[in-house]
Amino acid sequence: MNDSRSVRSKDKTDDRGDSREAVVEKSIEAHPAQSFGDDPLEVRDTDHYTEEYVGGFVDKWDDLIDWKKRYESEGSFFVDLLKSHGVQSVLDAAAGTGFHSVRLIEEGFDTVSVDGSAEMLAKAFENGRDYGGHILRTVHADWRWLSRDVEGKFDAVICLGNSFTHLFSERDRRKALAEFYSVLKHDGILIIDQRNYDAILDNGFSSKHTYYYCGDSVSAEPEYVDEGLARFRYSFPDKSQYHLNMYPLRKDYTRRLLREVGFQNVDTYGDFQESFADEEPDFLVHVAEKAYTQQEDRVTKYSSAVNTARDYYNSSDADNFYYVIWGGEDIHVGLYESDSEEIKAASRRTVEHMASKVKIDANTRVLDAGAGYGGAARYLAKTYGCHVTCLNLSEVENERNRQLSEEQGLSHLIEVTDGSFEDMPYQDNSFDLVWSQDSFLHSGDRARSLQEVDRVLQPGGQFIFTDPMAVDGAEKEALRPILDRLHLDSLGAPGWYESQLKRLGMREVTFEDHSPQLPAHYGRVLAELERREKEIAEHVSQAYIDRMKQGLRNWVNGGKAGNLAWGIFVARS
Repeated sequence: MNDSRSVRSKDKTDDRGDSREAVVEKSIEAHPAQSFGDDPLEVRDTDHYTEEYVGGFVDKWDDLIDWKKRYESEGSFFVDLLKSHGVQSVLDAAAGTGFHSVRLIEEGFDTVSVDGSAEMLAKAFENGRDYGGHILRTVHADWRWLSRDVEGKFDAVICLGNSFTHLFSERDRRKALAEFYSVLKHDGILIIDQRNYDAILDNGFSSKHTYYYCGDSVSAEPEYVDEGLARFRYSFPDKSQYHLNMYPLRKDYTRRLLREVGFQNVDTYGDFQESFADEEPDFLVHVAEKAYTQQEDRVTKYSSAVNTARDYYNSSDADNFYYVIWGGEDIHVGLYESDSEEIKAASRRTVEHMASKVKIDANTRVLDAGAGYGGAARYLAKTYGCHVTCLNLSEVENERNRQLSEEQGLSHLIEVTDGSFEDMPYQDNSFDLVWSQDSFLHSGDRARSLQEVDRVLQPGGQFIFTDPMAVDGAEKEALRPILDRLHLDSLGAPGWYESQLKRLGMREVTFEDHSPQLPAHYGRVLAELERREKEIAEHVSQAYIDRMKQGLRNWVNGGKAGNLAWGIFVARS
């Protein structure tokens, strides 16, 4: 979305629809103490934040936060998080009026308080004395020159309160993150939060007003948002109003910057919860780890979504079920010619049809991302004589893959790697073709997975994949039975994948829609499970069978209701 517009509130029917001219006029009248010039919507400059935090606004900031209620809503989330990483020293890089600095000092952390606003730091120092008689160690510093102005190294840097969104240029954001990185110890962590701007940009503003800004009599709402500006209005009981101009950071963009600066692992929480639907939280908290892990230790750094999938596919129940019922070698969605066709035959037809859509010969270097038991890899190696690298998160499936490849005399052409496609253990430009079947749904960061595909593909390389998806615009509640069963927050969608691929610069993006095959496949698997239930019960627990039958019914019902999509994407890097 590149258009400029005023924000529509889901909760209210007041002036969220103000025009650009009306916003400018009201802004000038509302707070003469703040200076935004003749056109506040044109103020998109990092350095302007120092002029926004004027004395009157800073004096009222604690009314907005409400320390007591913020303490209750936040609980021990940050304290527990820091302690779980063995943190002792903390740099509070956006101290504001001192809420977190005081909290951390009282919890025993060695804390230094930094802010770019002298007004905020003065208030923080005053609050430190008032709340427990603490003398804060304060440093007036700009993040872009943090290592120059702050001495020492820290176990953690925290940048909270939506503060990072004051940086308007990518150059400033990268420099600030590099400075955070530089003042951290070798195994330090950065905790950085932001508003859920994706939800605001895509769906309009709606806030539970629960976790961050807890003052009952104060409102903090956007009066204007576009892709380059979020202008928030802060209204207080005495009728005074103040504004902040901020950059609306999208979640995946922030995560990408953190990785590109050098942080090795990034986890994201929504309103302090590890699992959340994209549009639900008001605030997002990113936890970025600096510690560098060797390849053999990467498994311990999997995202929560990947770990959930790994534990599932490593279970003996899942292994026996997929190998016996789902089709043995090919454990992916099939292309059926009849309702009664064998799962194995339909699943192999998918592999054959996908192979016909890309160019492969003996010299093609292939990566199968999410290879399962390696059926597709063996087909490609046997048919074309090419070398195939299998990347898969389940060590149990990988061992079966190696055994089958050895038995079929193909182990010299097939290499199997334990790992996640969110962090592929390969060099840039390593492959001519990346192939994936029905695996990306298990990723907790699909955008990151696609970036990794793009990275390991050589220029001009081919990318072909399938994935169980939601139809574009599907209602989240309609997908809830499937999401809950798989412990997922969302599914991809054809439009989302297309936009992400094009954003990465991929060309010739096509989608061959085979959505009816999804309920057909899950229906066949369900019928086969019910037919052979007594046989499979000798190897699979009854609890697993019961859950699987319900899960399969959810897929069938969702597909027949028109909520699900499936097909074949092809693109070129």
